[in-house]
Formats: sequence, C-alpha cells, structure tokens
Amino acid sequence: MDFLPPNITAYAEALTSPESELLYRLNRNTRAHIMAPRMLSGHLQGRFLAMISYMLRPRRILELGTYTGYSALCLAEGLTDDGQLITIDQNEELEEFARSYWQQSPYYNKIDFRVGLATDILPTLNETFDLVFIDADKRNNSTYFDLIFDKLRPGGFILVDNVLWSGKVVELVKPSDLDTAAVLAFNQKIQDDPRVENVLLPVRDGIMMIRKR
Repeated sequence: MDFLPPNITAYAEALTSPESELLYRLNRNTRAHIMAPRMLSGHLQGRFLAMISYMLRPRRILELGTYTGYSALCLAEGLTDDGQLITIDQNEELEEFARSYWQQSPYYNKIDFRVGLATDILPTLNETFDLVFIDADKRNNSTYFDLIFDKLRPGGFILVDNVLWSGKVVELVKPSDLDTAAVLAFNQKIQDDPRVENVLLPVRDGIMMIRKR
C-alpha cells in the first residue's frame, strides 16, 4: 500500500531510475501469474533497496522472504565482487519461477536460495551479515530480529518491510488482529532497544531501517 496520493506516487516513480528490462518482466509476470502480487517490492522500493546496497557495498546479505525473487535481484546489485546473498523462503513452489529470472542476471551465482522455515535455518548460519532485509510473516518479526542480531556486524543494517501494515498501526486494533498487534509490538521493541538506532520510513507500506551500534 502506498500512503501518498496516486499521482504523487506516479511522479516519484517517474523521477526514479527505471527498472532493468529483466526486473520489468519479473514485475509484470509476477502480477499477471502469481498470487498476492502485492508482496512484490516493485519499482520504487526495489530501487530503494538497490541504492542502499550500493551505498553499503555489502559482502554478505541476508533476506527473509524471497517471494518471486525481485528484491533479491535488487539487493544483489550492490554486492562486492566476492559477495553473496542468502535468501530464505518456505514456499518451494516459487523457487523455479524465481530462479528462472535470477539465471538471466549477472548475480545468479551470488544468490543462495534456502527453502524452509527461517526459524530453523537461521541458527545454522555461520555468517556475519552486513545487510539484512526482513519481509516475511509479520508475527515472527521479533523472533527473526533476535535470531539475526548477533549475526549482524556492528554498524550493519536491518531493513524490515510492512511496518505500517496498511495504516492499521494508527487505527484501533481489534483483539482478533494478531498481525497488527505483532507489527506494533515489533516497532516499539526496536524503538526501545538501546543497541540500535532506527528510523521508520513511510516508503510504500513502511520500512524500518535499523543500524546496529
């Protein structure tokens, strides 16, 4: 969900560097053929992720929530020559679709796709990450953060998507709305954590940018 008026969003996209032809096709075909295309990062957010990656020049990136592989391609753009991106998703049905686009990119050999539950896979990773992108099930954001934190280098960054949750974070939360409650609790947890600095960016559905002190 974009919180700006559609014409402002369109203007922002028009004044943002375009997607590559490969990303454009991935974007288009995800929306045409895959369920829940709202989960796709898309043009504006994708260029934001790529820009952050170029700024940091990370050697190791971790992504939770692969979907059709669009954000992985964007994040991989800024990797160092010997860099690697590990992306985790439990939906094995989309693996072939994502790989078919990664194979057409110069980053294919830098993307390591792990199928399974992130809560099972994260404890097995013996890596130190420079950049982490969390875009998975919202109820586990806090758990993912805790599992990742010691694997993030000092000065490293975590980006967490959907922290505005379609605007529900500023509405009265129904007792049955466990997802919104989880997003609210996570946002406050980050705000109260003295080990980090953070800024909540109203980009699309909200991105929490976190820097480990």
